[in-house]
Amino acid sequence: MTDQTWNSLLRDQIDWHWTHQLRDRLDGLTDDEYFWEPAPGSWNVRPRGTGTAPVQAGAGAMTIDFAFPMPEPAPFTTIAWRLAHVNVGVLAMRNASHFGRVPTDYDSYEYAATATDALAQLDAEYARWLAGVEALGEDGLARPCGEAEGPYADYPLSALVLHIHRELIHHLAEVCLLRDLYLHTHREAS
Repeated sequence: MTDQTWNSLLRDQIDWHWTHQLRDRLDGLTDDEYFWEPAPGSWNVRPRGTGTAPVQAGAGAMTIDFAFPMPEPAPFTTIAWRLAHVNVGVLAMRNASHFGRVPTDYDSYEYAATATDALAQLDAEYARWLAGVEALGEDGLARPCGEAEGPYADYPLSALVLHIHRELIHHLAEVCLLRDLYLHTHREAS
């Protein structure tokens, strides 16, 4: 048996999912799929000034739809919105808090205007996350999360790693499902 540490097991768990079940399913994502709104009133990533959501956050030419508090029921979210959420709220903000990335949040992030750019953002944030987790080693996993994690400040970083991995698996599986739905509802007649 090889020397397995908790750190390597955590990284192997998400990287196996990323490599064998997820990343290839995102290849070829088109802009039509990326921005497709399968339900009326969907939240999306939009050119600045074109959104109708109460909050339109973002630093660049594109903004993400939001509202505080969240409406009941919450609006349906597009592939673009879900990728933006993963890129910003799941990975980039945590990479900034724990792994030296330039600080960012939903207001200061520059959202991708194309599917290709969104996937490049995802790849970069994922690579930084995985390298950051590796750099923690075993001792770093036991260290408290710190004030960046609010009410979870005293939790060990291993709890944050597990949470982020659940978020990645959950939200990116939703993106894959939406791709399947798009494919099966937009087939051209033969």
